[in-house]
Amino acid sequence: MNIPADLKYTKDHEWVKIDGDVATVGITDFAQKELGDIVYVEVDTLDQTLDRDEVFGTVEAVKTVSDLFLPLSGEIIEFNESLETTPETVNSDPYGDGWMVKVKISNPAEESELLTSDQYKELIGA
Repeated sequence: MNIPADLKYTKDHEWVKIDGDVATVGITDFAQKELGDIVYVEVDTLDQTLDRDEVFGTVEAVKTVSDLFLPLSGEIIEFNESLETTPETVNSDPYGDGWMVKVKISNPAEESELLTSDQYKELIGA
């Protein structure tokens, strides 16, 4: 299972890559394997400011729909629009082209509450 050490993680199986005051967010390799074949990604919160742990969208797999929770408070400034036509990219490249949103971070102090790769591995028993 792929769990890059340079990313941060949440207990809800999202990954976070922080670059200055912008965080790129997606779901982990573990999450996409648990969900199965992803057929639809919906994010209708573009340009909205949300608090940490608020739902920013949903991911739909063949057998289930799961909410996506924002790992850090901030404004959703970008949605990966390529997922509208090729949502299966989340399965094939969850940490690359399968990213979901970019967030302008409003409370940098929340970063300390994210999990390291080792803590996330422990959480999922990897």
